Amino acid sequence: MKLFKTACSLLLSVVAISASQAQNTKPADTLVQYLNKLVNSKDSTDKNVLRSRLADLSAAKTEKEVLTAANYYYRIGDAKKSEAIYGEITTRFPLGTQARNEASKNIYLLKTAAEAETAYKAWVKKFPPTMYDNTKVDDRLPYDYIRAVVAGKFAAEKNVAKANEYANMLEVDFWKGNAYSGLTDAFYKNGDLANAEIFAKKAMDNAFSYTDGKKGNENWAKFSASGYAGLTTTYANILFDRKKYTEALKYSELAYKKSTSLNPRLNYRYAKILMGLNRNQEAYDKLEEVVKAGKATPEIAADFKKLYVKLKGNEGGFDAYAAAIRKAYLENLNKQLTKAMVNEPAAPFSLTDLNGRQVSLADYKGKIVILDFWATWCGPCKASFPAMQMAVNKYKDDENVKFLFIHTWEKVADPVKDAADYIKGMKYSFEVLMDIKDAQTKVNKVVSSYKVNGIPAKFVIDAAGNIRFKLTGFDGSNEAAVDELSMMIDMAKAKS
Repeated sequence: MKLFKTACSLLLSVVAISASQAQNTKPADTLVQYLNKLVNSKDSTDKNVLRSRLADLSAAKTEKEVLTAANYYYRIGDAKKSEAIYGEITTRFPLGTQARNEASKNIYLLKTAAEAETAYKAWVKKFPPTMYDNTKVDDRLPYDYIRAVVAGKFAAEKNVAKANEYANMLEVDFWKGNAYSGLTDAFYKNGDLANAEIFAKKAMDNAFSYTDGKKGNENWAKFSASGYAGLTTTYANILFDRKKYTEALKYSELAYKKSTSLNPRLNYRYAKILMGLNRNQEAYDKLEEVVKAGKATPEIAADFKKLYVKLKGNEGGFDAYAAAIRKAYLENLNKQLTKAMVNEPAAPFSLTDLNGRQVSLADYKGKIVILDFWATWCGPCKASFPAMQMAVNKYKDDENVKFLFIHTWEKVADPVKDAADYIKGMKYSFEVLMDIKDAQTKVNKVVSSYKVNGIPAKFVIDAAGNIRFKLTGFDGSNEAAVDELSMMIDMAKAKS
């Protein structure tokens, strides 16, 4: 589907994308090749050999071998064994990479730049880079992550010299754009647009150096290149804020041409720059693309109408024109959803809500049920919630429609409090259920039963208990998301 695109993954975070593959286009070594063959084999003898080999690796004397065992236990579905190994890894290897990473986490939580710098220096002294392999990207990234954190804290405190000092320590080239982008945000938030502009350009230029295979086509290079359009838009936005309209237009055009799909925010900024240059017809065309796709925010819709009036001389005919666009959009959406519709039995479940009350899917037999799998650590999940609140509000008086928000893949010791604090703090009127890891298997059973690979993940279940629609991710358009979900609910009702 078009609307729900950006998702959080259980196994990978953005900053670690393909780090283990970086600078390595082939399997890392013959051990990995051998284990992969055993994992993929259907022969029961090979399965026994694999178990024996993993047992040997889990008792090995090197952290790398033990971590390999943990990773492969997870791959074959033995999450309990995998987590047990991870649980004792820092005790067995107190100066290993896992201990190093664990020790760095507190630096993120420190409030002042001075505190972060002191902690960084102590951390580097205990875990000097020379103690570890320095040939792969993942060997260097942990240090850049923390340098970027310290640089960002100095930037937030308007200490430009120290922010630059730590920014200049960055070593991993493909990740520099990420770090520079963080510094851009920090300077922008404290009103230092001049330095925000400098780092926005650094981030954009770094990403550009990886576009079109300039530095190879490995996953890490593609990761860096993928940020070019967004970083170019950020740079153009800052130029616009600094009233450098002509230069801002140049980079908005670049971002627009590089974008592989419609980006409402990009189009809107492009249009605003064109409006600033009194190129109103071009601005109108850019906004019309967004409106026709059904992704106009109230702000975009208002500016679209203003441009219509300015170009036509009056608002006569606008309502009819807007209605025709809306009708065409909904007809096209209906065609897309008709093709996307499925008919699969929904996995039954019984979970507790935030108050400890037991709730089962069977409780809502005969109703349309929308499941929304989410987690407090998932940015796209939280970004989708204003749209989901709009949908909940729309159907609050419809007794035949029920929304269930299932918190899963927890990363904190007390996920119930974590989820409750977030929902209460944001004032969402959601019914939240807790899909907590099973104490024995260490698996979140409900999300696994729905075969979810990334969140936010949404399922629309009809009155007969069959899944009719599956959605993953969120692209940031609230109104369009509500349109899409509403049509899915209507279609599920019609099939019940």
